Amino acid sequence: MQKHFPYKLYLVISEEACLHHHFLEVAERAIIGGVDIVQLREKNASTKEFQQKALRLKEVLDKYNVPLIINDNLKVAKQVEAYGIHVGTSDIPPTQIREKWKNLACLGYSIEDNKQFNSEEFKTADYLGISPVFKTPTKTDTIIEWGLSGVKKIRSSTDKPLVAIGNINTTNAHQVIKAGANCLAVVSAICAAKCPTLAAEKLRNEIEKL
Repeated sequence: MQKHFPYKLYLVISEEACLHHHFLEVAERAIIGGVDIVQLREKNASTKEFQQKALRLKEVLDKYNVPLIINDNLKVAKQVEAYGIHVGTSDIPPTQIREKWKNLACLGYSIEDNKQFNSEEFKTADYLGISPVFKTPTKTDTIIEWGLSGVKKIRSSTDKPLVAIGNINTTNAHQVIKAGANCLAVVSAICAAKCPTLAAEKLRNEIEKL
């Protein structure tokens, strides 16, 4: 039985991705607009800097009961008592995370290659990140571009919650949901927006379309 994953609009945020406002302001405005889960991704920060940013972000998120996911840093995730952690194929494997964090609430794993299907790591994750659906300049180390057909293929092979990421915006968001994604993850569509609230509202409206 899969864990409940009720989230629909997933913000992946970093300080450098936020072009017009401080990252904490972007997060709060985005939540007001409809974001319901946030991942902090700080690839270039030291562990101490990452932890400090995570604690400050968690203060904002806690006001709205929005969960915090930490990208690829188990130490920080545990230190700040995050809701969960998200890892990719080159990060610490989900099976090892389970061993080291017994009461972990939520574990995400990026699917970047067909070879990952039905692996132990695949089975261990609570939700799967389909990465990327469409190629994006914010993540250049991926293997393939899944496209809508890839989302459909993964949907047909698992009942796990699917979080789609990769150049998702208002022009394609509804199509990605129709293809089988449960949740859309965005970076630039909100972080680079002059009005993060409006950007989030528009994306949420596309997700909620019948």
